[in-house]
Amino acid sequence: MTIDGVSGRTSYIGTSILNLRSQLDGLSQQLASGKKSTTYSGLGIDSSVATGLRSQISMLAGYANTATNVNTRINVVNLALQGIADAASSTKTAASGSSLTLDNNGQTAGQQTAYANFTQAVALLNSQSGDRYLFSGRASDTPSTASADEILNGTTALAGLKQVIDERRMADQGTGYMGRLQTTQSGPSVSVNEDATGSVFGLKLASISTTIAGASVTQPPNPPPVSPSPPSAMAVNLTTNANVGDKVTFTFSLPDGTSESIQLTATTDSPAPDGSFTIGADPDATAAGIKTSLDKSIQNLARGPLVAASAMAASDNFFDDPPQRVYTGAPATGFADATGLRNGSADTVTWYTGESGTDSARGTAVVGIDQSITVQYGARANEDALRSALQVVATYAAVTTVNDSYANSQMTALNQRVGDALAVKPGVQSIQDIQADFAGAQTAVKAATTRQTQTTSIAKTMLDSIEGVSDEEVASKILALQTSLQAAYQTTSSLYQLSLLKYLPVG
Repeated sequence: MTIDGVSGRTSYIGTSILNLRSQLDGLSQQLASGKKSTTYSGLGIDSSVATGLRSQISMLAGYANTATNVNTRINVVNLALQGIADAASSTKTAASGSSLTLDNNGQTAGQQTAYANFTQAVALLNSQSGDRYLFSGRASDTPSTASADEILNGTTALAGLKQVIDERRMADQGTGYMGRLQTTQSGPSVSVNEDATGSVFGLKLASISTTIAGASVTQPPNPPPVSPSPPSAMAVNLTTNANVGDKVTFTFSLPDGTSESIQLTATTDSPAPDGSFTIGADPDATAAGIKTSLDKSIQNLARGPLVAASAMAASDNFFDDPPQRVYTGAPATGFADATGLRNGSADTVTWYTGESGTDSARGTAVVGIDQSITVQYGARANEDALRSALQVVATYAAVTTVNDSYANSQMTALNQRVGDALAVKPGVQSIQDIQADFAGAQTAVKAATTRQTQTTSIAKTMLDSIEGVSDEEVASKILALQTSLQAAYQTTSSLYQLSLLKYLPVG
């Protein structure tokens, strides 16, 4: 008969030991990794749920990274906006409280402050976050403005703001510093007319009035005449002589939209002091006195407040898109008799170098912060509030004044206009409005981030319940398996030590 060995009879014990070892290895791996399995197949029916949870967590992590980048950019933008607002406020304060004393360059201390503020504002408008220019619209790889020096002083081929201001001043003052006006006296009548129909330069006639008994006035036409009609004119005609204290008032519109009045009061003094006219022997002689005083007052206006108004209008021309320059072609032969503007894009510095568009500046940078939520955080340096602030500060920094008898009236008028232009006006976009837009974007990002943080936490908890293990439970199982394995080894060892001789009788 065939005698089987022990190993043949106990092969099932070896199989059992291998199973125990396999279980022990699996539990040891779980204890080391903290995971039930290193493969999705090891999760059984929960594998699809785990896959979905991991995908969701990854997507939420992507939104978190996006939120971090957007918040960083908005924070940089807000710092820049606040810096520009501070620069405008500082310039407004300097204009309202500045001394009128001129330095060797023909500027006041307030204008020097404005220059520092202007260079700072230009630097802030060219702020970057990473490699992205934040105020260039969609052209995020392009600086938003030309340099401060180029804007003010131009280049060898392109005119800067200072040159445009100087050219416009000559066009507005005209020949003889008469503000492009002409006065005539014929008998008892004094008339004032503009030098050309349809001209955009110089003083424009607004109204005329008088308290002289019996005198009549002719108002300028409204609307103003168009070519080929004669230029706008107004007049006062004396039918009786004036008395001491009688007044004649001429009101003019200036290039920046403001108005100035020249009021002349009748006096017997000869020559008449500023702001008055000498009463003559008859209405004809009195009319001659009115013309003489009017000519002098117009010249004072043209060399004083008109210079400031002209600078403000010139800055509008320079910061326009495209920039505008005084047209000196036919029929004009120079600045003093020019009547219109021309496109200056070919020979004038273009201050804004970013992307231009008619759509919302905020819409030039849009990003998704959740599956169905986007925020807009784009900006352009040529937005109304930013352009206006930069323009006014630049104008104040650019104007230079000859230290003569007209300097005080020029600087007083300029200071007033700068202060008014930098004041916040209802219905007009302000820097604070732009800041509010970005604050809204940050609020949306924060709300989305809060929701996503909570969702991520819940998803991770669910994923841990599917993939994770309890260290205490695994350790207990390992101890139990180790005990079973030890017993199996001892049993197997004992069986392998058995032999037939141990059962045969001795003797």
